[in-house]
Amino acid sequence: MVHGDDRLVARMGGDEFVILLQNSRNIGQAVDVANMVLNALEEPFRVGGHELSVGASIGIVERPVPGQTAAELMRDADVTLYWAKAEGKGQWALFDPERNATEVAQFHLSATMPAALEREEFYVDYQPLIGLRDHNVVGVEALVRWQHPELGRLGPDKFIGLAEETGLIVSLGRWVLRQACLQARRWQDRFGSAAPFVSVNLAVRQSRDPALVNDVAAILAETGLEPSRLQLELTESAIMGTADEPLDALRALSQMGVRIAIDDFGTGYSNLAYLRHLPVHELKIAGSFMEGLRDAERADPVDARIVSTLVDLAHALGLTVTAEGVETLAQSRRMADIGCETGQGYLFAKPGSPADITRFIADSLD
Repeated sequence: MVHGDDRLVARMGGDEFVILLQNSRNIGQAVDVANMVLNALEEPFRVGGHELSVGASIGIVERPVPGQTAAELMRDADVTLYWAKAEGKGQWALFDPERNATEVAQFHLSATMPAALEREEFYVDYQPLIGLRDHNVVGVEALVRWQHPELGRLGPDKFIGLAEETGLIVSLGRWVLRQACLQARRWQDRFGSAAPFVSVNLAVRQSRDPALVNDVAAILAETGLEPSRLQLELTESAIMGTADEPLDALRALSQMGVRIAIDDFGTGYSNLAYLRHLPVHELKIAGSFMEGLRDAERADPVDARIVSTLVDLAHALGLTVTAEGVETLAQSRRMADIGCETGQGYLFAKPGSPADITRFIADSLD
């Protein structure tokens, strides 16, 4: 099967084997050998009168020997083997140095994240939600950042997924919630009834945390923030796929006076009959629908119709609507005409520090 003077097959232990090709001409030769192995294993083996089926996953690493140790070669082959397994049974995968570097960097980030939280390397920026008719600051969305000592400022797209995978999202989310509520209380004390509510994103794992309701209640009590000035955001796919227990938590939070919003609405599949029974107060329409409304003269009629339908649906359910990703005056005016209550995007303000947003709120009240 892998015969030849330039090939060596060795068992490394357990069910792991190595095929070493010496003086290979190109990667195609290694791929050919991998396919030969997989094809040979398609037929079952007869042992003691029984037929046994055996499968394999193969990781392929091809590189010059000079400057490469056996340990490094085996490490990279092992990594590539697991990439192949992730693709399903009977697959081979090629080593990709860029993918490997990315995964190593992600592993480093996930390993250092708990200590980073203790060292207070995370901070929270805020982005205003603006009333589309009177242009007042209705709310602000809390957006967590990581000031990494080596990599600099990291946005949530770089670490939130890792936090969810490792489970750190629960403690990180609790920290963000406390910081946001503390800041919202400061705005409440300064601006009174004109103070904005603060909207905090809630990850799926957070929504399923048994301590969620107690944590929120404790933080509201600790900060003295009115429950109506706190909004929790879940994505459409997360809230539509929740089981009874997370829904009970959302209902308890709603009864407490906390607002519940569905983020990125319109990008997933919603059971609309189910939606009307959820403890939701607001829909945030995904920014992808705003792209077709950038230009007043050449607005996409399909996007406009979809957005109008979503707004009508929300209003029929007694919900308010925020348009995300508003970047042009044409988008703002069109959303106001459709009946959307608030907008969020670079047209109004980019995410900023508490001091920046405090000045922004004060200016809007002058």
